[in-house]
Amino acid sequence: MSRPLSDQEKRKQISVRGLAGVENVTELKKNFNRHLHFTLVKDRNVATPRDYYFALAHTVRDHLVGRWIRTQQHYYEKDPKVLLGTPGVGMEEADDWLRYGNPWEKARPEFTLPVHFYGHVEHTSQGAKWVDTQVVLAMPYDTPVPGYRNNVVNTMRLWSAKAPNDFNLKDFNVGGYIQAVLDRNLAENISRVLYPNDNFFEGKELRLKQEYFVVAATLQDIIRRFKSSKFGCRDPVRTNFDAFPDKVAIQLNDTHPSLAIPELMRILVDLERMDWDKAWDVTVRTCAYTNHTVLPEALERWPVHLLETLLPRHLQIIYEINQRFLNRVAATFPGDVDRLRRMSLVEEGAVKRINMAHLCIAGSHAVNGVARIHSEILKKTIFKDFYELEPHKFQNKTNGITPRRWLVLCNPGLAEVIAERIGEDFISDLDQLRKLLSFVDDEAFIRDVAKVKQENKLKFAAYLEREYKVHINPNSLFDIQVKRIHEYKRQLLNCLHVITLYNRIKREPNKFFVPRTVMIGGKAAPGYHMAKMIIRLITAIGDVVNHDPTVGDRLRVIFLENYRVSLAEKVIPAADLSEQISTAGTEASGTGNMKFMLNGALTIGTMDGANVEMAEEAGEENFFIFGMRVEDVDKLDQRGYNAQEYYDRIPELRQVIEQLSSGFFSPKQPDLFKDIVNMLMHHDRFKVFADYEDYIKCQEKVSALYKNPREWTRMVIRNIATSGKFSSDRTIAQYAREIWGVEPSRQRLPAPDEAI
Repeated sequence: MSRPLSDQEKRKQISVRGLAGVENVTELKKNFNRHLHFTLVKDRNVATPRDYYFALAHTVRDHLVGRWIRTQQHYYEKDPKVLLGTPGVGMEEADDWLRYGNPWEKARPEFTLPVHFYGHVEHTSQGAKWVDTQVVLAMPYDTPVPGYRNNVVNTMRLWSAKAPNDFNLKDFNVGGYIQAVLDRNLAENISRVLYPNDNFFEGKELRLKQEYFVVAATLQDIIRRFKSSKFGCRDPVRTNFDAFPDKVAIQLNDTHPSLAIPELMRILVDLERMDWDKAWDVTVRTCAYTNHTVLPEALERWPVHLLETLLPRHLQIIYEINQRFLNRVAATFPGDVDRLRRMSLVEEGAVKRINMAHLCIAGSHAVNGVARIHSEILKKTIFKDFYELEPHKFQNKTNGITPRRWLVLCNPGLAEVIAERIGEDFISDLDQLRKLLSFVDDEAFIRDVAKVKQENKLKFAAYLEREYKVHINPNSLFDIQVKRIHEYKRQLLNCLHVITLYNRIKREPNKFFVPRTVMIGGKAAPGYHMAKMIIRLITAIGDVVNHDPTVGDRLRVIFLENYRVSLAEKVIPAADLSEQISTAGTEASGTGNMKFMLNGALTIGTMDGANVEMAEEAGEENFFIFGMRVEDVDKLDQRGYNAQEYYDRIPELRQVIEQLSSGFFSPKQPDLFKDIVNMLMHHDRFKVFADYEDYIKCQEKVSALYKNPREWTRMVIRNIATSGKFSSDRTIAQYAREIWGVEPSRQRLPAPDEAI
């Protein structure tokens, strides 16, 4: 018989890790078996691991549903302000994530709504009418989103496109059955595929349809909820929109949902018969805009001819918004014609376009970037004119990450050693991690933190061996760069360092080198040729380095395939070094950088995005900072970046580029990497060579510190202790207070079995 657990062991089991209390286990088992048998219609003889997952998911969902219903009742009774965050929507494989269904979602066919496309506008004595439209139905699917230990369960509502039942029924009558079925498929394609582009705008009609589809369905839903204030009641109660901005907040997450602005105007002016100025006031006070990128090729600029065909009434409304907006600009800056051209929502040119970022700024009461440096860049560069017109609109909201997933769930060992020192309140108040600063010299804590890291590294090494048959040295420095593959994120700079290190080992095979395992992971957008070539380069370098007996296990290069959240949860807790090496001024914020910091990795990075604030919190002496600052990049742009200068001046860099050119890493296809070399030498927008020298020197400092495990771990502790600012709890509280005008609540609702 096993010995009874001590209080501390019980706390380890059920507190930080949030496992079910022992008294519930029998009930959980019973419900699990019930779902396996009666929901999935399987028994233990034929059930697969997926069936067990679904049975468990349904069991957990049962516990959520009571809280879900009670939360909605609470909202209807209290009638609080509601936030709507309008969503943006190796071997390549499509991710068919709904193939086996989704146990967490609940279809709501009773709330299906019509969404209109095409048609034309008739101007009548009663106002504008959008007629002869094609209708697609939007059917909602709800997913419960539980809060942390507060019995609150919010709703994430997604929409699926369905063809109406009478869709092209006339064709059936004349024998056009096949065509009618094909047309139904066309309508339902709207929600069938997500555009995979990465920071690149491609003006496709289907994409515009998707953006409007989500916006139109969501806005109808918002207005239905606003009008009916009684729980479960669908009859309109409110008919006056004066209180709308006090009850509804719409956060435009980049420009993808920007059509919410003309759509809300269309509803208020055309359907609710509100006069323009009043409708515009309601719209601006309701909407706020978050910008996520400064890369010009990523900004949405829709061709007018597309909008004219697909959404004719919205184009008219955008023209009217633009005219009134430019009148204001002209009144504020009389005679400045060039400013009018720069600020116009309508861009003239070979193809006339609507600049959706300009529409968002004009139609919102707040505009924010997602890290302090990013918000400053917006005001000084791409939105400078708008800032000069309305400086009060511009704010910063530095991104954050949830410590529940990115510490407690993925790194329970570290969460536990922290909880043993400072208690568990840090889980919902991450600033409390600062208390760990008093343990920087505590030998037992230093030992515990180092031990947890080593255990995580051993676990990840075993995972790589099991899943990919790759053997790595768990005592090596785990040097990790995981993020989307993109030129601005500069995975190529990482590659140049790896090859330089390889060349140094080959040059002095008997010298001691701090062993490193460099892991690079991430996905490339299907149409992004250079990103795919970067993946090929990483794997090619690995093929040479990992099979060179001279190198041994002093250097390993691994490409982590199919990088995704579940893999991130394994690799981030195991990381020693986090690579955050984008060209200064290109990364809006980053959030992976925060996850690594919280999990005890040290950062090598440029002063870009949230890295700036992370270094400020931890102290620059606890960060490996290198490379150009934004001002240096600007100066280099003015002078003209010339890659050849660096190539001629730095012998180690020249050797690396010659190896890439000669086919050293691709002997069967010597010119395989010619596009990469050509880009780096002649048209590198992200100036990889300009930061090469400083990056190599900084990596030498990393290796030097890693030789001193105690000092390394003390620096790790300082980083963990100062990562509290980067909790999403802080981010959301700032959005709530400073943009949505509501006070965040920590109220705990009674559980379903508790009296109200």
